[in-house]
Amino acid sequence: MAALGSRSSSVLSCQNVSVRFGAFQAVNNVSIDLAAGQTLALIGPNGAGKTTFINAVSGRVSLAAGRIRLGDADITNVPVHRRAAAGLGRSFQIINIFDQMTVLENLRLAAQSRAFGWQPCWRPVSAWPALERRAREVAAMVGLEAELDLPVTMLSHGKQRAVELGLALIPDPKVLLLDEPLAGIGHSEIEPTMELLQQVRKGRSVLLVEHNMDVVDRIADEIVVMVGGEVLLRDRPSAIWNSAEVRRLYLGSEVAGHA
Repeated sequence: MAALGSRSSSVLSCQNVSVRFGAFQAVNNVSIDLAAGQTLALIGPNGAGKTTFINAVSGRVSLAAGRIRLGDADITNVPVHRRAAAGLGRSFQIINIFDQMTVLENLRLAAQSRAFGWQPCWRPVSAWPALERRAREVAAMVGLEAELDLPVTMLSHGKQRAVELGLALIPDPKVLLLDEPLAGIGHSEIEPTMELLQQVRKGRSVLLVEHNMDVVDRIADEIVVMVGGEVLLRDRPSAIWNSAEVRRLYLGSEVAGHA
């Protein structure tokens, strides 16, 4: 199904994207546009190709076919670090942080990696106070001001997710790719994490993979349903929940109450 928004306003445009692993077609001819300020959720059963598609957009897997544009730039063959520098942020299903370092050290290191083409190792990090200022700004953004000096290992799973989200936000990306940001989070932390996601998506475009349908219902402007590496349906949440085919074949009773 064609995107509901105008392609001319897209900040991220993926056209006819395909990904193969040997003989296995993981993503097949997927076209998705993401508009400025839009939150678009990718949902579907395990193995539908959602994370592979996110990996293709972020440059972590190569395309067998198709093109990807970020704003006016073709990034199809651009490496991961250059996509990040161009304004593409990414989080992962599995938390990817330095767990023996403090929250401040993690965020400051992310700021440091963005600040230098090459890093002058003979000067202490204190020589660049702007790095710490940015780390503290982002910590406040993700609700970690009180935990700045704590080792990440002392944080709850939800707070560790907030650290990882902070790492993605350090360069102030215009497009944010979130791959199951609630994975592994306990029930008591779902609502605070949901509020955090609502906060950080303001002023950004977000492509979200998430299995928690209540969260998707609350945060997504539109939903893309994937199955077998292909797009089954794209529409607003109310239309998705009212699709008998979606409920019966791919999401089962989990979303039956939304109909």
